[in-house]
Amino acid sequence: MKLPGADHPITIEPFAGHVRVTHGDSVLVDTDRALVLQEASYPPVYYVPPGEVRLDKLSRSATSSHCPFKGDASYWSLPQRADVAWSYEKPFPAAAQIAGHLAFYTDRVSVEAKPT
Repeated sequence: MKLPGADHPITIEPFAGHVRVTHGDSVLVDTDRALVLQEASYPPVYYVPPGEVRLDKLSRSATSSHCPFKGDASYWSLPQRADVAWSYEKPFPAAAQIAGHLAFYTDRVSVEAKPT
């Protein structure tokens, strides 16, 4: 486990706006309750509480990965598209706020985040 610091900062805050995630005509997320995670110089990532995600349209994938700053991630797929989302179910303490939330790949689904 690595701790965020000046050389690799991580911030997690409530997103002051609306997040909508779609794939084709299917709406997967439509919420005002997302968190935005900013990690180092990477683009912001929007993490959505599971109650705001159409989990009935997704299935858990066999894919997993490890981030030295956030922990172990599990993945979620659509029937027609693999691994569109990921979740840190038990993240390291520095990322505890995103526990169980889902984030979506912007190159696999459409993620629209509109600040208010």
